[in-house]
Amino acid sequence: MRRDTVLFDINETVLDLRALRPRFREAFGDDAVTATWFSMLLHTSTVCIVTGVKTDFATLAAGMLDALAARVGVELSDTTRSDLLGAFARLPPHADVKPALARLRAAGYRSVAFTNSSLRLVTAQIDNAGLSADFDAIVSVEETGSFKPDARVYAYVAQRLERPLETLRLVATHDWDTHGALTAGMHAAYIDRSAAPYHPLYRRPDVFAATMGDVVEQIIAVDGHA
Repeated sequence: MRRDTVLFDINETVLDLRALRPRFREAFGDDAVTATWFSMLLHTSTVCIVTGVKTDFATLAAGMLDALAARVGVELSDTTRSDLLGAFARLPPHADVKPALARLRAAGYRSVAFTNSSLRLVTAQIDNAGLSADFDAIVSVEETGSFKPDARVYAYVAQRLERPLETLRLVATHDWDTHGALTAGMHAAYIDRSAAPYHPLYRRPDVFAATMGDVVEQIIAVDGHA
């Protein structure tokens, strides 16, 4: 079957998490804790995968925000806490995303949002980012009771899209996510938004670039859609 569907991780890959920094700086006095909070969120979601804890991303996001505040000795008001968590639903897209999605559509691909966020949250995120018309489908892992990079969630999205797993490709800026997709039998593409070294122990995708435009052009070339 011809590869015609590309999945996109959302947080950091499509949406720019740096927009949260001013809010975290105001609340914590240091915008560097933005990355700390998101890393804590990803870590605890992985622990939940391994130990079979059933929860959702929003619950983990709130819990890790409280844990971060306690760790650094900051007391968050209810208003500040709600503002920080609410801002997660209003992240802007990276500037290279919308043109890249248009290029994929012109080349005959479907674009699918595929995220650890709840369906309610990711739908709000995509709508607020002005990308609703650019995605052909939105799939959240929430119905699986697990999170990426659990192999079950990649199998789940293939089932939902009625496509063989090996015909799908995931685009992500997280090497643990591209590794997870490759390990599950999916193709992957890595967008290097952080310039951090790709984990040497993880499987490396055949598409690897610094911008979404370059990622998309490589996908089209590799799949023979050019």
